[in-house]
Amino acid sequence: MPIDLDRALGAELPGRSFSWTPSDVQIYHLGLGAGTRWTDPAELRYLDDVSPQVLPTFAAVAPTVHETEPPKVSYPGVDIDLAKVVHAHQEIVLHRAIPASGKATLTGRVTEVWDKGSAAVVVRELTIVGSNGEPLWTDRSSIFAKGEGGFGGERGPSTKVEIPSSAPDFEELVPILPQQALLYRMSGDRNPLHSDPAFAKGAGFPAPILHGLCTYGITCKTATDVLLGSDVSKVGGFRARFAGVVFPGETLRIRGWKSGDVVTLGVTVVERDDAPVLADVELRIAG
Repeated sequence: MPIDLDRALGAELPGRSFSWTPSDVQIYHLGLGAGTRWTDPAELRYLDDVSPQVLPTFAAVAPTVHETEPPKVSYPGVDIDLAKVVHAHQEIVLHRAIPASGKATLTGRVTEVWDKGSAAVVVRELTIVGSNGEPLWTDRSSIFAKGEGGFGGERGPSTKVEIPSSAPDFEELVPILPQQALLYRMSGDRNPLHSDPAFAKGAGFPAPILHGLCTYGITCKTATDVLLGSDVSKVGGFRARFAGVVFPGETLRIRGWKSGDVVTLGVTVVERDDAPVLADVELRIAG
């Protein structure tokens, strides 16, 4: 079904309530590889049974953490084949620390629809409010839909975060477990692109790929651990554009440059000549 720009742009998305528990937080963190430093008190704060600290990127999965069906992309005026869709960018802006358990309400709308010719980019913004009425976080994300362009919309802006030419403040190699995608999907993203070899081949990949949001979370955790002493309260927001794929079993090279309250990050795959997988990556340190 072609994109109906008049219906899609500015469309209100269905609101709903959701909840999460310490176990949901633990499973999410384990899906990112938490626990590799299994005797380190700072690392174990991610896995506390009663009150684990919550990495801010958990916000991107909290509303769907209990879902067991593959996701659908269906907004007003937008109905896209899941096999044509990849996550384009993700940004979380925190308004306060995410509690280890909670209930919240989600509202949202489609804020932008860009026509890239051979593809479409659809941007949504979600506002999440806690049960006490206080805003918790804002979630901005977009999808890139192959073959869905050509509907007559504007092409949209081009923004880029430049990687500094100086030596990074840190560089870490992060191995991705062969079962990483199978672990991460337990946090609610059951897209078969990440678990079904036949589906992945039908989508043009030689094997299932790692969730982009898993790479996103691993990158945020790595920067938080190395630069901020594993203290998630120091993270005010995190954003990235998905620039390439990661296959389970590969190794990420994560480099970071700190300037004031912003950390710029570069993320590449070691085994493929440092092919970039995340771009325009910024972690904002809370004031």
